[in-house]
Amino acid sequence: MNDRYVIIGNPVSHSISPLVHKQFAQQTQQALDYDLLEAPLDSFEKTLKQFVATGGKGGNITMPFKEQAFALCNQLSERARLAGAVNTFKVEDSGQLFGDNTDGIGLVNDLQNNNIVLRAKKILLLGAGGAARGAIIPLLEQQPTLLYVANRTAQKAVRLVAQFGEYGALQGGGFNDIPTQPFDVVINATGASASDSVPDISSRIITPQTGCYDMYYSKERETAFVTWARNLGAQICLDGRGMVAEQAAESFYVWRGVRPDTQPVLAMLSNKRPHTEDGDEA
Repeated sequence: MNDRYVIIGNPVSHSISPLVHKQFAQQTQQALDYDLLEAPLDSFEKTLKQFVATGGKGGNITMPFKEQAFALCNQLSERARLAGAVNTFKVEDSGQLFGDNTDGIGLVNDLQNNNIVLRAKKILLLGAGGAARGAIIPLLEQQPTLLYVANRTAQKAVRLVAQFGEYGALQGGGFNDIPTQPFDVVINATGASASDSVPDISSRIITPQTGCYDMYYSKERETAFVTWARNLGAQICLDGRGMVAEQAAESFYVWRGVRPDTQPVLAMLSNKRPHTEDGDEA
């Protein structure tokens, strides 16, 4: 019987992770199955424990459970500890849960794959939940001149920034507090695209030279954020499916000790990107 892995979230039906991990398993000749597992919003812990009790080996966590997963893991990687959020878990032989966070490295790798420069740039990160938490340290490691974390609830962004207070390039506040200046890179880490909406931010932050990236994606159409940025004239507008492949490769390495080649999967996903006129994805 193949080892079992899942992605747990709500919603989760849009996820391309099973497709990605199927390709990785074939490429590396690893015997595993990877499936979707939607947890009720009030029963994440029960869902996770049932999966482990029935022999599950590990998996990924997506919105809105990354911070809950962090609290449930017995052991944490340094990057998960710093992020305060877990998107990758592994069931140890002892039955305990090891938690990691591969979101940030997946995001940075995909930005770099698409020639988006981060060093000495002004970056706006929208959101202060688990997705944003996982991105902060990897983005700061690229040495931007400014990383501004903005959230609908300003206090949450301010608290998050305070946790990383030794990093001078990091600032934060509410959407209304965002400096009214163009940013070089704007990253949407909110859940707004899941409801086909856009964070309430000024269009003045976008120029044709701004690289716009939505960590969400959709199988059928462009995300609302990507469409919004494109309509404002941004020339680089990307959804998060490339990030899924990059963070998935890192997760696969955590589980199996083998690092798959992302390039064939990225090529496959690029061919599956919806045409501009068709809409968005997450």
